[in-house]
Amino acid sequence: QVRLVESGGGSVQAGGSLRLSCAASRTTSTPYLAWFRQAPEKEREGIAVFSRRTGNTFYADPVKGRFTISFDNAKNTLFLQMNDLEPGDTGMYYCAASTSTVMTSDRGSYTSWGQGTQVTVSS
Repeated sequence: QVRLVESGGGSVQAGGSLRLSCAASRTTSTPYLAWFRQAPEKEREGIAVFSRRTGNTFYADPVKGRFTISFDNAKNTLFLQMNDLEPGDTGMYYCAASTSTVMTSDRGSYTSWGQGTQVTVSS
C-alpha cells in the first residue's frame, strides 16, 4: 500500500484555477496514478490517469483540455493543474494508486487512496 496525502483544494470562482498535489510515500510498485472526484450524491469518477512508466496520460471528457496531470519523480508527488474551472467541477478530489498492468480509470483497480481535498467552484 502507498500512503497518499492530497493538498491544494479550495474555493474559487468559475474560470479560476487550482493546483492539487498528492504526496506519495513510495511509488515503486504503482505504475498508474490517478485523480478521481466525487460530486455530492454522485459516484466517484476517474478524471485523469498518469503512467509512471511511459508518461502517457488519460483524461475523462469533462476535464479534457482544462486539466493536466503530471508527476514529479524527485518529489514523488502527483499534480493536477485545473484551469477554467466550472461549478460542475465541485467535489471531493482524491488521488489513487494502482498496480494494474493496464491504464484504467476504473475505481476498482485502485488500491491506495488519499483522504481527499475539497474543491468548490462558484458561479
